[in-house]
Amino acid sequence: MKYGQFIATVRDNGDYSGREEAERVTEAVLSVLRDRLTEEGADHLAAQLPEPLDELMRDRDSARAESYGSAEFCRRVAGMTGATERTAEWDADAVLSTLAGTVSGGELNHLLSQLPSGYAPFFGKNELAD
Repeated sequence: MKYGQFIATVRDNGDYSGREEAERVTEAVLSVLRDRLTEEGADHLAAQLPEPLDELMRDRDSARAESYGSAEFCRRVAGMTGATERTAEWDADAVLSTLAGTVSGGELNHLLSQLPSGYAPFFGKNELAD
């Protein structure tokens, strides 16, 4: 999937008013996800994302993955976007369900294995591959 298509899908999934809003939300959600993953996990995911999202996933301040659940994930997304935590849940769903439809089934399974089960619903709009 190319970048423009990724953002258009996020825009449709999140019912955003425009491309800029979808890009801002995508950057916030993927930045928070990146910090939750191991460096290796983020690199594997980056390999399947279009430019410039691949670079975003590799641009880490620390090689160490942070450990937090889905509620904290949404709090961090809300902090980056200025939205409520409920809106951040919607944002996470819009971006991560698009991500689920973009990466291979193996990569999606690898990604989900790095996260607590509370994250799985965010990836649910698209069918998950085996």
